Amino acid sequence: MKRTAPMLGMVFAACLALTSCGLGGTTASDTTTAGKVPELRPDQQVSIVFESYNYGMAGAWTDTFNGLIADFSKKFPNIKVTAQKPQGNSPNPATDTISSIQNQIVAGTPPDVAQLGFSDLDFTIHQLGAKPLDTLFGKDAVQANFDGAKYHYNPRARTLDDWDGHTFGVPFVFSTPVLYYNASLFTQAGLDPAKPPVTWQQVADASKAITSKTNQGGIYIDCLTKAAKDWCLQSMVRSNDGRVISQDRHTLTYADAPSVEAVKMAQDLVNSGSMPKLQQKQGYEAFARGEIGMILETSSIQGTFVAGAKDKWDLRSAPMPRFGDKPAVPTNSGAGLHILTSDPAKQRAAWELIKFLTSEEAYVKISQNIGYLPLRSDMMTDPSALGSWAVQNPLLQPNLAQLSTMEPWVSMPGNDYLQIRDGMMDAVESVVFQGKDAQSTLTAARNEGAKLLPAS
Repeated sequence: MKRTAPMLGMVFAACLALTSCGLGGTTASDTTTAGKVPELRPDQQVSIVFESYNYGMAGAWTDTFNGLIADFSKKFPNIKVTAQKPQGNSPNPATDTISSIQNQIVAGTPPDVAQLGFSDLDFTIHQLGAKPLDTLFGKDAVQANFDGAKYHYNPRARTLDDWDGHTFGVPFVFSTPVLYYNASLFTQAGLDPAKPPVTWQQVADASKAITSKTNQGGIYIDCLTKAAKDWCLQSMVRSNDGRVISQDRHTLTYADAPSVEAVKMAQDLVNSGSMPKLQQKQGYEAFARGEIGMILETSSIQGTFVAGAKDKWDLRSAPMPRFGDKPAVPTNSGAGLHILTSDPAKQRAAWELIKFLTSEEAYVKISQNIGYLPLRSDMMTDPSALGSWAVQNPLLQPNLAQLSTMEPWVSMPGNDYLQIRDGMMDAVESVVFQGKDAQSTLTAARNEGAKLLPAS
């Protein structure tokens, strides 16, 4: 996206003048009157395209999606769903979501419904033209979906796709940062696996012991590369009493002391030899092979860790570490489901798909197969739903506990938000893994990013 931005900008400028391009900032007032999108007739055949970055991930995610869509097709035989991953070649398919849809909009073939990250919400609404669900189907229908047949949405998840008093998407999946650790390496290093680190200083001490006594990596923090985006970095900075952007989203603050200190802490782990210099995919794959003692990671990768550890080493999990006595402040990763089509029949079909994918039935499979928390979190305590399974899967407990203190992943503002975020993450990556000076590097990136902020 960063490389193609100038060309896309010129194409978009021309496209914005043409209503057929589907760009230009759809708002609640321009869309179908509330509740007027008609129900589909039983014999009415509709085809929709569903784009999801999780569908582009090999193994459990794609298999789970194929199963869910097959189940949906049995329930709605008149709706044909074509699932696709984003266009692009990034190791993390989530990185390609926005550029993929932009390119398809320009080509006149955008997906009808898409899974898009919470940090993309501003752009998703104002440039990709996501439709306000409460305007299309009525507030009562949207609330009924959140209320569910039996299990309500977690209140901290409920509003993650709200904007200016409207609901533009249904939150689908997310995690908070979890410290997964290799208890077998802990034992080999003379550490007590029943007492995982609770502070970053303890992480540094444990990492040093693991590296020196087992010749394996001590820790990998999957928050520090551009491919990781900034959801987890925001959590680290918030846990050090800072922010990467001011609360009014007008001022970049990631060169302030709390951010610099958090990034410098990670750089020290690399300089000490405790954290290997790896890209995101390399990092979580190395941990899955048992080659790293700890990793701060989203639970969406938990299935990979479980498969890697099976019959080989002891996988456990713990809450996100804190800075000294400061409380940890987890932020959420993940995405919501948004309707992009303007065709009423496709809108109704897309809404039926969204309701199904966020139903109790779907979350049972998503949680059991992947490791993501069901956003209907009461399911985790009810033995008739996921309660018994949750008891048998203690890896979920830190993530579940952190919901009570979770804060939203804050999006960068304006049309250049990806360049702002990428510039920040490029700077963080160069400090941590290339040894650049933290303060001056983050300050330079902050100054460049400030030029891209929209006028307040």
